[in-house]
Amino acid sequence: FFFKQKTAYEIPKRDWSSDVCSSDLLGYDFFVRALVASALVGVACAVIGSFVVLKGMSFIGDAVSHAAFPGIVIAYLLGLPIIVGGAVASIATALGIGILTRTSGLRSDSIIGVLFAGMFALGVALFSSIPNYVGDLFHFLFGDVLGISVSDLVALGVLVLLLLVVVRIFWKELLFATFDPLGAGAAGLPVRRLDDLLLILIAVTIVISLQAVGIVLVVAMITTPAATAQLLARRFGRMIQVAALIGIVSAVAGLYLSYAFDLASGAAIVLVETAIFLGTLVLASVRRRTTR
Repeated sequence: FFFKQKTAYEIPKRDWSSDVCSSDLLGYDFFVRALVASALVGVACAVIGSFVVLKGMSFIGDAVSHAAFPGIVIAYLLGLPIIVGGAVASIATALGIGILTRTSGLRSDSIIGVLFAGMFALGVALFSSIPNYVGDLFHFLFGDVLGISVSDLVALGVLVLLLLVVVRIFWKELLFATFDPLGAGAAGLPVRRLDDLLLILIAVTIVISLQAVGIVLVVAMITTPAATAQLLARRFGRMIQVAALIGIVSAVAGLYLSYAFDLASGAAIVLVETAIFLGTLVLASVRRRTTR
């Protein structure tokens, strides 16, 4: 599977099962691009995921990621850039969740459930209306980081940089509103606008991550490293650093494991993150019992 994705055209025809070492992979441009892209995605997901975990917004991330699918399909049908369609649909859904939660009187999980199911169903319906199989759209469900091009990598780097710049500019405000929204409101901060800004950042992070792990697994990239870091760090800044390290290590290890065991690259990355989380959880539990 590893060498049957889009990048297969870059590889000479030879028996990979017998004579390729893992170190040889760095000699292929597509693999280096995949490593860099996965590391960038890991950093972006770590930063935004830390806010998501502390605010208990993981379900929102799942909903927004699935909401990108109809935007992707519509953009394809209209001949527009696919990523733009996914971004518009994700941001609109994220803001819609915030607005409807504040104005409808319903619980946020109810609003999320309705939009999550409705938007993804719309995407499936539009996808099924396309006469022939569309591989370019299908890989957005499960990711295709091995097929990332140089232009895709440049765009990814620019988006990650802009994301980090925005977080840095509004760092104190976002941090205050995350830990103490009532206190932030009393201090005069626009808590609602900050919440909407965080929702937009979540949507952008999801769009950034689609190429790496796809719609189905992107919520794990956002949630799992941050949840693991929360078990290891007590300060928020330290939590982000640990989450970013976990994201990068998981990306690199996952890509090599996907080669070694012939697995889908996105799934391998998420499995590594999950294994690190479970191991950390066990160690934390043992440490607590030993302390008691």
